[in-house]
Amino acid sequence: MASPSLAGFFEQKVVVGIADMAVSNNQTLTLATYSLGSCIGVSIYDPVVKVGGLLHVMLPESKIDIDKAQRQPAMFMDTGIPALFRAAYQLKAEKYRVQICVAGGAQVMDASGFFSIGKRNYEMLKSILNEHSLKISAEQVGGMVSRSMYLNLATGEVKLKVSGQAEDVVLCKN
Repeated sequence: MASPSLAGFFEQKVVVGIADMAVSNNQTLTLATYSLGSCIGVSIYDPVVKVGGLLHVMLPESKIDIDKAQRQPAMFMDTGIPALFRAAYQLKAEKYRVQICVAGGAQVMDASGFFSIGKRNYEMLKSILNEHSLKISAEQVGGMVSRSMYLNLATGEVKLKVSGQAEDVVLCKN
């Protein structure tokens, strides 16, 4: 008996860690990041050239540790967002075609709201995007749940797995 043949391509997952990012035009990839609590996940996707990126940001401002920001720009919103866009531009993404999706910014470890890291991360993100006349296409931020985020580079679809929910949530769809 002949062995069955497999058709199509296999999707591969690239995991983006905390304070890290990935950008690619490889349509067999899904970029994934896990456990977005107060951290924020930012995905960008240019549907024309099928370039996408995913960023997992911890903190709003790099001024608290300039040296760390130079070594690891994805740790901070004010250095991570520019790094994400620059990397996508190198793969021919265009600023005004890019779809931006955002998740996270919850208040999971700070029930009193004293530090409000998630809220501060989100405010910094909005400020940076507004400064560059960019709009968020879809978002799920705040609350008290952690989320995982997935960007499919073949389709541009962004899905979320939300803590406590059985079904994935489609956040962005082309």
